[in-house]
Amino acid sequence: MTISYQQPCDLGVVRSGAETQPCARGTGRWVLAAAIIGSSMAFIDGTVVNVALPVLQRELGATVAGVQWVVEVYALMLASLMVVGGVLGDRFGRRRIFAVGVAVFAAASVWCGLAPSVAQLVAGRAVQGVGGALLVPGSLALISANFATAQRGRAIGLWSGLTAITAAVGPVLGGWLVENLSWRWVFYINVPLALAVLLILYARVPERPRAEVDTRLDWPGALLAALGLGALVYGLIESVNFGLAHPVILAAVAGGVLALAAFVYVEGHSPAPMVPLFLFRSRTFSGANLITLLLYAALGGSLFYFPFNLIQVQGYSATAAGAAFLPLIVVLFLLSPWSGGLVDRFGAKGPLIVGPSIAAVGFALFAVPGIGGTYWSTFFPAMAVLGLGMAISVAPLSTVVMNAVEEQFAGLASGINNAVSRGAALIAVALLGVVVLAVFNAGLDARLAVLGVEPAIEEALAAERIKLAGAQVPAGIDGELRGALERAIDESFVAGFRLIMLIGAGLALCSAIAAALMIQGRQAPAGGD
Repeated sequence: MTISYQQPCDLGVVRSGAETQPCARGTGRWVLAAAIIGSSMAFIDGTVVNVALPVLQRELGATVAGVQWVVEVYALMLASLMVVGGVLGDRFGRRRIFAVGVAVFAAASVWCGLAPSVAQLVAGRAVQGVGGALLVPGSLALISANFATAQRGRAIGLWSGLTAITAAVGPVLGGWLVENLSWRWVFYINVPLALAVLLILYARVPERPRAEVDTRLDWPGALLAALGLGALVYGLIESVNFGLAHPVILAAVAGGVLALAAFVYVEGHSPAPMVPLFLFRSRTFSGANLITLLLYAALGGSLFYFPFNLIQVQGYSATAAGAAFLPLIVVLFLLSPWSGGLVDRFGAKGPLIVGPSIAAVGFALFAVPGIGGTYWSTFFPAMAVLGLGMAISVAPLSTVVMNAVEEQFAGLASGINNAVSRGAALIAVALLGVVVLAVFNAGLDARLAVLGVEPAIEEALAAERIKLAGAQVPAGIDGELRGALERAIDESFVAGFRLIMLIGAGLALCSAIAAALMIQGRQAPAGGD
């Protein structure tokens, strides 16, 4: 395999072999601007949509499985195709593939905004996921290609911090849009962002010469990854409708596991694998992806249910629910540029032990509040501590991943790591949905038994259980009994919420242990460990 490689644009020149070619000054700033705004589209979309889910559930009459699919189909496409997106950028031009991803994402956002039904919304979200799979790995690959190794940690730290602050605006703006206009505007806000990114890309960002490698793509691998993850997630989500022991669910889960096993086999024998298994010979690369798997399973799986708690149980408005995420995002913004340089100064091991450990404390604090109380005394401490833990973790983790491989595999490494983070959240949301529904049902059964409600009321509530905290007390029930039933629904949901937050704390602690066992104190050069 022949590699044609140029050094990153630095201090106004590009050096290629013995030649020195001019390069526009300030290119790095424009690269960062395009990468930050572009990737922010995908990150904002995740946080904004979560805030809108309770409203979507009510206006479209969706079950908890329905709103899960709005989130999960997007994550499924990201997780399945993220590595393909990274490889496409490495092989056909990172700027070009990044731009295609931005355009597809914007077009799909319009589709989502116009969707007349949950089915149409899910379809639009799937296409959004395809666009995201092209642009997310491309954002980090652009940074890797345009910044020297010594500057890359700080650049990634800036990327982490500034994408965090744009994500901070997302939930608040999204909540305001949901309250004052419509949930549809949550998707329309991506259009002007996409236009700005495309303008910057083609006016200011050069296309770096790409590696001269085999341009064949591993479509069998991509198909098996999508089928495996899709079948597994389908089985977990739809188990709330069919039951875990139903043949359809058992077949879906078994098929998903078999497809993922076949994916590993195919990758080990393909002449052009989507996920070259040799990358995982690096203990650092493998360890970083294991940390990512555990930490983002905790983050994505646990916080999926947070807006439902705030809006449907605690009585927050959509805007207030969005603002509740601000401490997490602001701490990420303020500390990520600093934490991005920690690897250069102290190595990765310390930050990747300390950060997830602090995050575990944050998750545990979410399990403390019940119903009622002010935000400042209930969820603010948890959100602030979680933000501190993630701020110490995110930029060093991204830097470790990018530095663990040779430059020509930067897009691939970014794609794999992003796929791991998305896949972790994807599986966690589906799996924790089973857990929270089981706890909710058990708690509601116990509380209804204490209340001694009539069988007719229990039967009417049975059809509403699938909505969790959004379950409605049957019409015609008033007075103290109605209040008691509503309280029983809320308390049952909070019991499930507390358990999944404690599970999140356990996963974060496991990621800290993985860092202690697998990450070196100072990272060796790419390919050297």
